[in-house]
Amino acid sequence: MEILTALVTGANKGIGKEIARQLVQAGLTVYVGSRTAERAEHTVADIGGDARPLVLDVTDPVSIASAADRIATLDVLVNNAGVSPAEGMGAQDEDVDTFRRVYETNVFGVVAVTNALLPALRRSVHPRIVNISSGTGSLAAAATEHSGFRGAFASYRSSKAALNALTLFYAQSLASDGFKVNALAPGLRRTDLNAAAAAGGDPAEAAAGAVRLATLTDDGPSGAFFSWEGTPVPW
Repeated sequence: MEILTALVTGANKGIGKEIARQLVQAGLTVYVGSRTAERAEHTVADIGGDARPLVLDVTDPVSIASAADRIATLDVLVNNAGVSPAEGMGAQDEDVDTFRRVYETNVFGVVAVTNALLPALRRSVHPRIVNISSGTGSLAAAATEHSGFRGAFASYRSSKAALNALTLFYAQSLASDGFKVNALAPGLRRTDLNAAAAAGGDPAEAAAGAVRLATLTDDGPSGAFFSWEGTPVPW
C-alpha cells in the first residue's frame, strides 16, 4: 500500500499537534512543522510513529525554502499555523502593526508555504490542501451575529476571511491538476491562541475534521468551507 506524506504547519501544539497525531495514526508519514527544532523534536517523540521534525517558520522565506527542499513529494498540506491578539478588539482599536503581524502568519504565510510546496504536491496523485480557518471568519455569520464577539477580534477574523477567499481561489486554479483544497472551521478549542480559546473544547475533535478533508477521495468536494463535524459553513 502506498504511504502518503503530509506536512502540518504549527504542529508542535494545539490543533496542529492533534492533526499530526491523527494523520500518523492513519498511516501517513507526517512532517511536524515548528519554528524551532527543539519543539518539533519534542512533538515527534510524543506522537511516535512516522512523524518527522521539520523546522518551519511560515513568516521566514529562508525557513520556508529550506523546508521545501527537504520534501520531494507531498500528498497533504495542512496550513494550520495561526496567530491572534490575546484580547478581542474592534478594528478601530487595533493598531496597524497588529494587523500586519496577524496577516503575516495567517494569510501571507499560507500563500508562501503553499506556493513553495506546490512542486512537491504536483508530484502526488491525489494532492490535498486543508486550510485551518475559523467560523468567526464567516462574513455571512458575522453580519447576523449578536454574540459578545460582534465586531471583536477584527484582525484575526478578517485574516481568516481572507484565508477563506484564498481557499476558493486555490481550489479553482488548481482543479485541473487534481487538487482538493478546502477550509475548516475547527470551533472554539482549548488552545493558547487567545483569551477566548482557553474555554474551548477538545482539539482532537477539530483535528478529526481536518484529517477527513486531508484524506478525501477523488469525488470529494473542493473549494468549500466546513465545520469540524462536516457541515458546510457559509462564506
